Formats: sequence, structure tokens, C-alpha cells
Amino acid sequence: MKSYTDLEQSKKLEEILPPESADMVWISIEDDESFDGVYEVLPKGCSLVAIDDNSIPCWSLAALMNLLPSKFAEKGKYSETTYNIHIRKYALTEDVDLYQIAYGNYTFHEDGNSSWKDMINTGEKENLIDAVFQMIVWLKENDKL
Repeated sequence: MKSYTDLEQSKKLEEILPPESADMVWISIEDDESFDGVYEVLPKGCSLVAIDDNSIPCWSLAALMNLLPSKFAEKGKYSETTYNIHIRKYALTEDVDLYQIAYGNYTFHEDGNSSWKDMINTGEKENLIDAVFQMIVWLKENDKL
């Protein structure tokens, strides 16, 4: 299972999140010209990490999960609606699980039953971190984070 953002995801998050929220870093391997443009990921604070202008913040799954709000509210013209997080895991096959993150709420019906309605969801992803990444980007782009 993928446990941290890949290089492209890290570059996108670097644009929208504070770098101190990252708990890892992609460092450029430039000791040899044959390694130009090659990166390795290490935990922040590791004695092997020499952060420079070529370093890119990297987020672990745990760091991104901590950034997701449990809920957020939207003010409408006459009322405020609260949307809660819902994290889902589905078995696609015996060997493959799919993950999805949604924000939504329960609708209560006259018969006493209730049903969940997504306001937004990530779609199903094979890696939880990909779903978290997509939701973080959406939340940030929509001023919910």
C-alpha cells in the first residue's frame, strides 16, 4: 500500500499547503550526473536529509489524514448545513480493495429511517492516500480547509 504522496502529488500539495504540515521530504540525488532529476523520500528531521532548493515536501498518509476536517459547514441563504466525513473501503476483488472519502450528511425521513447523501466524494481509488490527496485538493480549492 502506498503510504506517502508521490512526487507529482507532493508538488501539487506544495502549492496549496504549508510546508511545515509535511512530515517527509523528497530530496534530489545529485551526487552523480546520471541521477539528475532522481528523488528519494526521507522523513523530515532525518540526519541524512539535507533540505535545499531542490527538496520537495512530502506528506505521509497519517499527516494528510490529520489535515482532513471531521466536518465542515456551508451557510446557505436561510440555514447552515454541516457535512461530516465518511471514509469507505470496498472489496473489489479478493486481492484488491478500493477506498473513497466523502463529505455528506444524513437525511431523516418521516418513516423514521435515514439515508446518507454525499455532498462530494473522491470516487473509488486503489490507494487510500490517493483518495485523501484528491479530497485535500478539493477542500483547499473550495475554501473548506
